[in-house]
Amino acid sequence: MKTFIIPLAAVFLVAGCGQSDSTKSTAGTSPAAKNDSGNPLTAPADYLGAVVDAKKHSEKVIDVSALTQAIQLFNVQEGRLPKSLDELVPNYIGKLPPTPFGTKLVYDATTGTVKVVKQ
Repeated sequence: MKTFIIPLAAVFLVAGCGQSDSTKSTAGTSPAAKNDSGNPLTAPADYLGAVVDAKKHSEKVIDVSALTQAIQLFNVQEGRLPKSLDELVPNYIGKLPPTPFGTKLVYDATTGTVKVVKQ
């Protein structure tokens, strides 16, 4: 009887160590998961890819928040929203911030919102 239980326990142990379907489906939802191949040999490349993505994201957030603040200041001082982002340049910001490669700034003059979108 003991000789039958040990192989049966080993089968259950090996079968239980696989990745479940719930972790497979949620792995692709996080931004960091797109660079995660799980291979130790590609870990440095995956890390550098994640760092580049994080840098691009932080640049977008900082640029948009600085422009939003300049738009709000323009609105308070001038009593209207700027017609374009170029109206902000001489007095409210030094120059329009450069966007990451492959993106551009989109300004909605009716609502005063700025977005960074892919070209």
